[in-house]
Amino acid sequence: MKRLLLINPVSRKSGYLLSRFSTFSPLGLSYVAAVTPSNWQVQLIDENFEEFTLKEADLVGISAFSSNINRAYTIAKQYRDRNIPVVIGGIHASMIPDEALRYADCIVVGEVEKIWGKIIEDFENNRLERRYVGPRIDLETFSVEPRRDILHPNYLWQSVQTSRGCPFNCRFCSVSRYLGKSYRQRKAEDVLKELEKIDSRFIAFVDDNLIGYSQKSRSRALRLFEGMTEQGIRRKWWMQTSINAADEEKIVEMASLAGCMFVFIGFETIERNTLKEMNKTVNLKTGIYNYKKAINVFHKHGIGVMGAFILGNDYETPSYYKELSKFLVHSGIDIIQISLLTPLPGTELMDELQAAGRLIYSNFPEDWDKYRFSYMVHRPGRIEIDKVYEGNNYIKNKLYTFPAYPYRLFKSFLSLHNLTSFAAVYKFNKALSKSWQHAHYYNKDNGHGDQESAVR
Repeated sequence: MKRLLLINPVSRKSGYLLSRFSTFSPLGLSYVAAVTPSNWQVQLIDENFEEFTLKEADLVGISAFSSNINRAYTIAKQYRDRNIPVVIGGIHASMIPDEALRYADCIVVGEVEKIWGKIIEDFENNRLERRYVGPRIDLETFSVEPRRDILHPNYLWQSVQTSRGCPFNCRFCSVSRYLGKSYRQRKAEDVLKELEKIDSRFIAFVDDNLIGYSQKSRSRALRLFEGMTEQGIRRKWWMQTSINAADEEKIVEMASLAGCMFVFIGFETIERNTLKEMNKTVNLKTGIYNYKKAINVFHKHGIGVMGAFILGNDYETPSYYKELSKFLVHSGIDIIQISLLTPLPGTELMDELQAAGRLIYSNFPEDWDKYRFSYMVHRPGRIEIDKVYEGNNYIKNKLYTFPAYPYRLFKSFLSLHNLTSFAAVYKFNKALSKSWQHAHYYNKDNGHGDQESAVR
């Protein structure tokens, strides 16, 4: 029996990976295992929970993001030095295939599921090609479910994907280039069948937008939530969606009844010009002045809100950090993710910054380790890089110390009327606070009073 070894590489434990509550399973590798022929033995090494050691294999498959691609290349070399072929796939290899080809025997560009069978067949017949391009899958007819038996048992959340693609084209995001602008969705009935088989009580819907962008996608989301309730699929879960999901209060209500604890929404900024620069059209349409109104809709139905914000944009000034911190403390957003603007491969942002010579770290592949949303890897337009780090510390100090931290949590407790949702909010706040305190830019002295200078 041939042996396939799948590897989830982790270059360093930082950010979300510091807490079990905010660590998610490598769903893509689970799908690779699912479409591997039954006469192959499949094993997964997952560096989220186990230290890498060389294991026997006939073929190795690795999937990686830009931030951990160097770890993938290091592991790949160890197997290639032993004449064991290595296949590298995932979003980084898809965006920069020529680089990935230098470190692998074979790469997969795009979605793997429909091309993996040919890769295995070619390997078995000693004709493995250097590059395979996976077609975009019709999710309404694609019925393969991921193999969860290979996943590490320490994962709290079981990841589920019900759609792919995004019609938006935000400048900092590569999803539409990687997965296409067409929103492809699985049938609600197929998703319900998968949910029924999952033992875990906790589900993370990892779609970029579970509710979607059209009337068809909203109808499917409603059928999914109603089906979970009617079939007694008692799970606690969270999803990503756009701020305009609050316009569909019936869907929000059904999501709550189906077990939704919180939603992840990309608010990004409270500066209109920055939204325009990001091409974040859905937020512009809703209007920054309506952020709180949207949050209240989710709270009305006991659903917490996790809001994502980005610092390091061209229109920022030091005073913006003080304005943003005040907004965040009083906004009602229950969980706050703040990251630094990072030009990832395949984004308009990367193309433009490279062309303008504004990248600080461009010695690739070595510098990909810095592209993890906690480093300023480019020169912003109006502000010094040190001021961005100081502003980041200033905001997080306000969010995670007395008196704002207990105030925010107490406000969430009162707003949600739901102990389970509040428990998730509390644990995610702890995870994000821990992430900040272990960040390379964190400094206890700079995290307190003298940070006032950063916002003047």
